Amino acid sequence: MAQQERGKRSRESILQAAARVFDERGYDAASTNEILARTGLTRGSLYHHFPSKEAIAVALVQAHAEALQPPERPVKLQSVIDLTLEFAQRLQHDPVLRASVRLTTEQTSFSCPPQTTYEQSMAAVLALLQEAEKQGEVLPGVDVHEVTSTVVGSFTGLQIMSHAFTNREDLPERIGVFWKFLLPGVATPGLIGRLRTMLPVN
Repeated sequence: MAQQERGKRSRESILQAAARVFDERGYDAASTNEILARTGLTRGSLYHHFPSKEAIAVALVQAHAEALQPPERPVKLQSVIDLTLEFAQRLQHDPVLRASVRLTTEQTSFSCPPQTTYEQSMAAVLALLQEAEKQGEVLPGVDVHEVTSTVVGSFTGLQIMSHAFTNREDLPERIGVFWKFLLPGVATPGLIGRLRTMLPVN
């Protein structure tokens, strides 16, 4: 049991170190030597968990799905909004999530697995929007597939712009403004005033 626990810690240490290296340098410029230097582990330990740099990157992209657990809200449009806001907030601090996003958005020699981060994001948003539609929260005639594509595409562009200008410090605010403009074309009129476009301050 102790050995199994050490193995889990070693794997997590590799992923955390790799995430920081990929986030700082990108996939092609990253090296397993630098990843190892940040973990203090042996090369044998790294290859025990990951046979290659690409295998580490795949694991980071798969970890992206863990950040897409939708918050439970009675109003499903609020769940969609909060999902994007919470994701934006995590991008400010979570190196694994930042690395998974960079691995997906950059054109590199890394080949993303079939279930890419875009597909993961679109599946999560679409499921919530379909629930919102069933609950009568969406305007008649609105295509939730088109809304899904707009939400995911806009989030991607806004996070790239926010990263370039403020290192994502203003990302939640940018996402909130996006929702203010989008909601009148999606939500039923009586619902708009009840929806928050910013996370509550703790």
